Amino acid sequence: MSHPAHATLGQSSYPRLTRSLSAVESWGFGLTAHISWTALVPAIHAALGSQAIFVWIPAVIFGMLLNYQVKRLGMYFRNVAGGTPNYATKLLQNYPGLACYAAIGYLLNWVSYLAVNTIVLRDLIKVNLEALDITCPERFLDIGFTLLPFIVAFSGTRALSILHLFFVIPAFGLLITFCVQGLGWLAFSGDSPGFFPSNWSSLGFVDWTKWFFFVTYATYSCETASSFVADSHQPTQTLRFLDFAAWMMPPIFLGGSWVMMRLATDPSLKDNAFLNLVAASQPFWGKSAAISVSFLLVAACLLGSATVVSNCPRILYQLALDNHLSPVFSVVSRRGVFVPALTLTLVLCLIYLIWGDVARIVAVGNIGWFVSFMLFHLGLWLRRDRPEVLFPRISLGILLLEVVVLLVGGFAWGWLNLLIGLLFPIGVMGIDAVISRVAFPPFHPSWWMRRYRTRPVVIIKDSVILQVSILIFLLCSAVGVGWLFGVKLNKVANAAGENLFVVLLMSVAFVGVAIACWTSLPQVVAIAEAREAAEHLFTVAQDGILVVDDRGIIRQANPATESFFVVNPSELLGNHLNKWLPALVYYPDQWTKRSEQTLLRNGKNQILEVSISDRPHQDFQEYVVILHDITPRKQAEEILRHSEAQLRQEAKHLASQLVHSEKMSSLGQLVAGVAHEINNPVNFIYGNITFANQYIQDILSLLQLYQQNYPNPVTEIQEETEAIDLNFVMADLPNLLTSMTVGAERITEIVLSLRNFSRLDETEMKAVNIHEGIDSTLMILEHRFKAKCDSLAIEVIKEYGDLPLVECYAGQLNQVFMNLLANAIDAIEESLVISHPSPVQDRGKIRIHTKLSSEKQVVIRIADNGLGIPENVQKQLFEPFFTTKPIGKGTGLGLSISYQIITQKHQGELQCISAPGEGTEFVIVIPLNQQAI
Repeated sequence: MSHPAHATLGQSSYPRLTRSLSAVESWGFGLTAHISWTALVPAIHAALGSQAIFVWIPAVIFGMLLNYQVKRLGMYFRNVAGGTPNYATKLLQNYPGLACYAAIGYLLNWVSYLAVNTIVLRDLIKVNLEALDITCPERFLDIGFTLLPFIVAFSGTRALSILHLFFVIPAFGLLITFCVQGLGWLAFSGDSPGFFPSNWSSLGFVDWTKWFFFVTYATYSCETASSFVADSHQPTQTLRFLDFAAWMMPPIFLGGSWVMMRLATDPSLKDNAFLNLVAASQPFWGKSAAISVSFLLVAACLLGSATVVSNCPRILYQLALDNHLSPVFSVVSRRGVFVPALTLTLVLCLIYLIWGDVARIVAVGNIGWFVSFMLFHLGLWLRRDRPEVLFPRISLGILLLEVVVLLVGGFAWGWLNLLIGLLFPIGVMGIDAVISRVAFPPFHPSWWMRRYRTRPVVIIKDSVILQVSILIFLLCSAVGVGWLFGVKLNKVANAAGENLFVVLLMSVAFVGVAIACWTSLPQVVAIAEAREAAEHLFTVAQDGILVVDDRGIIRQANPATESFFVVNPSELLGNHLNKWLPALVYYPDQWTKRSEQTLLRNGKNQILEVSISDRPHQDFQEYVVILHDITPRKQAEEILRHSEAQLRQEAKHLASQLVHSEKMSSLGQLVAGVAHEINNPVNFIYGNITFANQYIQDILSLLQLYQQNYPNPVTEIQEETEAIDLNFVMADLPNLLTSMTVGAERITEIVLSLRNFSRLDETEMKAVNIHEGIDSTLMILEHRFKAKCDSLAIEVIKEYGDLPLVECYAGQLNQVFMNLLANAIDAIEESLVISHPSPVQDRGKIRIHTKLSSEKQVVIRIADNGLGIPENVQKQLFEPFFTTKPIGKGTGLGLSISYQIITQKHQGELQCISAPGEGTEFVIVIPLNQQAI
């Protein structure tokens, strides 16, 4: 089942799990399955006797392999909560329906475990109360033992995990002692019936499958610690515990079962867990066997229930995050409580509890559990090429065996149980489908989002009254209960009183923690979290933080202060702060609240901003001093002040580039457009002149034939011939066509020059003929070289060297040629106007010289014989907007842009060599190959 429409909401609207659990706390949950062995072993041994060991052996081997596989998967999915079932959804991600079914089947078995624990505890208390002649409040106990772990869970996981750890360690230690001491007693005691049985009963395949199906309830669940990897401080350590859990399976499941097989042999014991365990432990524990076994059984039930309410919500949470369930189950409160997931878990538990039949609950719950692991092994085989999969072939073999066990063993437990167990996960998926579609507000994450955002933080200003009242209530209740049981025990003193004491002891512990969770514990947790947050900020802050007393003596220093004073923070303690910041006076109450101080470090001045708190402690004066390094800021301000003029200059230059770029772009487009438009009609005219010339020659030849054959035309023709001067027309018409051809050729050359100059198609660097660019520019400017009424013609002298193709931006280089040649013409025209030259001696000249230097540099010299440029003007010649021309004639951009093109675009040089009265020469030097730079 998938909910793609809610994927984003479900995954991002609420905080992910915080890593709040220690590795040890997560380990405690991983021991729950080992302790649950105490509830399973009597039933299988009552049914199979000594042959039960042959069921336990393969189940333990498969369970150990499962632990190693789950550990490997956890290493790859460290942020996945819920453990094995949610790893199965990752393995079966291409089959979302099967993936969801597998996880729900796993979940339902754990939920059934809580219901079974409630019933077992209720029956245990009932038996002992009846021995004391006290009526058992069955319904009250059912509700109480069901709600008890949920009450703690609804307040957060930490309290539950600590409570679980507190009891699981002695319970696990007691269980290991039972197994090891029992095996030792069998092997070495003189009263031992022998380590090995004298005969072995037969075991049929159907019975083997039936009970193998049953014991996987414990052997497959030793990987529970993986469910808490996502919120563990040390996920790697949590996963490593799976190795320990795996190797604890043989001594407990095999060793303990062997002890039970050899010592609990009385047929009258049947499948009663308490009686079987007491009978097995009494030979080496003696009188303490009954109370020890009671503690084990009560611990198995209560700790199992605690694990259920911790594990199941994480499974639902991860399923919602992965879009397999409604997004409402991904809701996590700010305290890390899975309220919707816990609520669904409680509802499912109550369904089991109302059913009330322990045998059927176990059978039905185990069906979904077993199918879940079948699908898990199927996913391992399907993903066998992935690095996170271990033993894929073994997984396939286990899967095939599990299919047989399900069919044979499942039917052995009853076809109705098998059918219900197979359909129950589908029913839960149906419930989820209803939840996702019903418009009831609590079924949607947005309702919880608003609730968590708007819910005020309730602070009890005076909680002493409440705490004392609760304490009085608990003491009075304890005294009352103690008096009641004291009276009863005086009348009937037997083992039932001791057993009931164990139940009461652990139940009161759970109740006490539950009450604390809803009263004082949240405040204690809040204080601890606030302290941790303050310490964390004090430690990780990049600014230096000092705590000084009223005399300025340093009492505390955070690690960041070392970067300021180059002294270990511990060496600062006990010294006055003005030892490093001399400008500070002796007493802190006279310091300015915020000041700038200079610290001399390594011969360089470091400027610190020093801020001091103004709220001293109520009992003794303490001040918090924060040091912030503002040296880079001060340096930046200084640099900013010095670079202001440079920035203005760069802005001016940028403006000139923008203007020039726009002008040249427009000019280039205009030139290219004009050239294109002129080229078409010129080609038409030029192409037809040849044909027109041929046609006219043919007509003239025909006319001459007429004149030869009809020498005496009529009067009218003779008059017209004289009127149009036919002989002149015949002589001048060929000359006219020749002149038109020359004109068309000239226009074609000009168009080609315009196109070469614009070079709009040559924005990239390429190898070109520099001389063609110069000639194209001269062609465009040719009209300015001709003589005018007030000046002589300008002579262009070309001294072209032998140049290869030059790598350059051709269009931009042509712009440089245009600017330099136009300035040369302007200088010559200005000099001719001023000096009034004679027709021969002072004719304007422009010399263009090119050559290739020995350093593979192309040198282009453009010189004129104008008036020259004064030295003071030459210094500003390449500055933007600088011009000596009248307003409206020059913009001051030509030489500036030319300089940028040569120096920046071509990595070359542009120099001006001039002296007044001696003309001006511009020298362009660019590399032959730009890529070689």
